Amino acid sequence: MRSEYKQGKKRRKWPKIVGSIFLLIILAGLGYGFMIYKSLTDAVETMHQPVEHKSDKRQEDITLANKEPFSVLMMGVDQRKGDKGRSDTMIVLSVNPNKNSVKMLSIPRDTRTEIIGKGFEDKINHAYAFGNEEMAMATVENFLDIPIDYYLKVNMEGFKDIVDAVGGVTVNNSKAFSQGGYQFNEGPNNLNGKEALAYVRMRKQDPEGDFGRQNRQRQIIQGVIKKGISVNSLTNYDDIFEALGKNVRTNMTFNEMKDIQKNYKSAAGNIEQMTLKGTGQTINKVWYLIVPQEEQARVQEELKTHLELQN
Repeated sequence: MRSEYKQGKKRRKWPKIVGSIFLLIILAGLGYGFMIYKSLTDAVETMHQPVEHKSDKRQEDITLANKEPFSVLMMGVDQRKGDKGRSDTMIVLSVNPNKNSVKMLSIPRDTRTEIIGKGFEDKINHAYAFGNEEMAMATVENFLDIPIDYYLKVNMEGFKDIVDAVGGVTVNNSKAFSQGGYQFNEGPNNLNGKEALAYVRMRKQDPEGDFGRQNRQRQIIQGVIKKGISVNSLTNYDDIFEALGKNVRTNMTFNEMKDIQKNYKSAAGNIEQMTLKGTGQTINKVWYLIVPQEEQARVQEELKTHLELQN
């Protein structure tokens, strides 16, 4: 039985935390000309997907122009054709420009908690399948007792198009394995889109389980951004933005992204990965991760303090 889930600092490393959205911010901030800017704004317009979600944990909406701390729920959704998918990866980011820091918490997908809007307990990643981004945000809010201000959803099935658009990625694999008809050796591996998708989908052979899978997803995202901001990849910016537009959704507006680039980028140089511990338990023949109340309270308090919330 699995016992525990455990879950930097130069500027070049921070994009792995915030994923594809900050690739857009970097490119916009560096200003590669009108054509790229136009493609960027078109992609962001496609990516923008508002949600009907208003947190009851904030009295007033935050204003990024005022450098207020904010939170983001990142979801990697394994959405295949004809299948809505589930949020196999759930990462909460707390960004505080006053403390110049970001806290990152990966929530194991098997975590048992109340699904807000359904009235029963289930695996936390099922919230997205039941009620889209709104229910996922509400459920994570309840679990962590903090407001979730934004979401960022990446379709991992279509992520292969993004990998191919930047000409492939290189990852450093810690454990040799085979998956989806591909062999991945220990050490550096150069991957195309289909290989990258197989690489992140391996889980059963990994002694770290979901945490190992989440780490591989972060490797792929980091590789995409590293290639995406290189000079050689600029010739493919149309393909890159098209792939992002098809596979990334967020409730952030373009103006909010620009505010983040302007007011929060220094915080990304100080990233702290938080851990969430629990014990495996089978309930009605279903395996869950049970997070003790004292552990849940510890994580809640750390995030509340970082977001400068009144208790």
